[in-house]
Amino acid sequence: MNRKGYFGKFGGKFVPETVIPALDQLENYYFKIKNDKTFKKELNSYMRDFVGRPTPLYFAKQLTKFLRGPKIFIKREDLCHTGSHKINNAIGQALVARGMGKKRIIAETGAGQHGVAVATVAAMFNIECDVYMGTEDIKRQALNVHRMKLLGSRVIPVNSGTKTLKDAINEAIKDWVTNIRTTYYMIGSAVGPHPYPTMVRDFQSVIGKEARKQIIQQAGRLPDCIFACVGGGSNSIGIFHPFLKDKKVKLVGVEAGGLGLTTDKHGATLSAGRPGILHGTYSYLLQDTDGQILATHSIAAGLDYPGVGPEHSFLKESGRVKYISANDKEALAAFRMLSLKEGIIPALESSHALAGLVKNARKFKKNEIVIVNLSGRGDKDMGMK
Repeated sequence: MNRKGYFGKFGGKFVPETVIPALDQLENYYFKIKNDKTFKKELNSYMRDFVGRPTPLYFAKQLTKFLRGPKIFIKREDLCHTGSHKINNAIGQALVARGMGKKRIIAETGAGQHGVAVATVAAMFNIECDVYMGTEDIKRQALNVHRMKLLGSRVIPVNSGTKTLKDAINEAIKDWVTNIRTTYYMIGSAVGPHPYPTMVRDFQSVIGKEARKQIIQQAGRLPDCIFACVGGGSNSIGIFHPFLKDKKVKLVGVEAGGLGLTTDKHGATLSAGRPGILHGTYSYLLQDTDGQILATHSIAAGLDYPGVGPEHSFLKESGRVKYISANDKEALAAFRMLSLKEGIIPALESSHALAGLVKNARKFKKNEIVIVNLSGRGDKDMGMK
C-alpha cells in the first residue's frame, strides 16, 4: 500500500467532494498516532483487559482425526469479548474517534457482530451511537439487534435495495455526509475509501501476529496453510497480513458460494466478479454488464456483500492468496461438524472457512499444519435451519 491508499491498482478515494476533507483529516490523524507509544500502550491495554487477548490457538485433535488430513489448529477469535474479531477494530477506531473529538459514532452491520462491537465500545467510551442494519438482516440476526439496543445504541432499519449490508452502508454514508463535522463513521470491514482498508487491516493484524507466535511455540514452525472466510475481508486480511512475506505459507480465502456460482445467488466477489467502484473504493465487485451492482445471497449475513476489500483484490491478482468458495450446504455441514467434533459452535461466516478446509483436507499430508481462523461464535445463528 502506498500513502495514497492503493494496493497496486486497487483502493483509492472515490467519494463526493464534501467527504474528502474528513477522509484527509482521518488519514493525517491516523498515520500520526498509529505508531505513537502512548496510543499503542492504551490500545494494547484494552486488547488485553477488555477484549481478552491473546486468543488461544487451539489444536483440534478430534477434527484432525476425523478429517484424516493435516494437523488442524483453530484461532479462537470467537472467544473475544462480544463473540468475534470485530471488537479488535472497534476498540482501535473508538480511540481514533475520541482522539479526533467526535461526539457521535455511526456504523453499518450485516451479521450484527460489528454492530455489537461498536455499540459495546460506544457504551464504554460514553459516545452516542447509531447502527444501520438492513431489515432482512434484522430478522435473521435478532439476537444481535437486542444486544445493540441493550448496550444503548439505536438500530436504524434499512428497507432499500436488498435490505442487507450493502444498503446499510449506503445509508450510513448518507448520514456521515450530512453530519460529518461531529460524526465518526466506523467501518467494520477492510472496505471503503482510504484510509479505512489500511486502518482496519492494521487493527485486525493482531490476529495473525498472535497466530504466528503461537504456532511457532506449539509446533516449532510456521503453518503450511491458513484458511479464513472472506466477505468484506477484515478477519482474513487480519490473519493473512503477518504471513504475506512467508511465501511457503499458503493462504486461502473462502467466499460465500450461496446456492452455487452458476446461479445468481451467491456472494463470491473474487471468484465471480470483476473490478469496479463501490462504497468509495476500486475493487472486485459483483455487477452486471452495465455496471449495476448485483444482489447477493449467503446463509451467513456477514458474507452477504457484493464487494471486497481492495487489498484482497490485489492479493488475488498477484496470486499470493488463493480464493475459493463454499456453498450454503457445505457451510452448514461444517457448522455441525465443528460443534459435534470439538464442542465449538462457529459462526456461519467462520463455517465457510471450515468448509474450505474440509473440501481440501485430503490434499494435505498428515504431518502438514493448517490454521483455520474462527472469526466468530455461532450463538447468533441458532435460529438458522
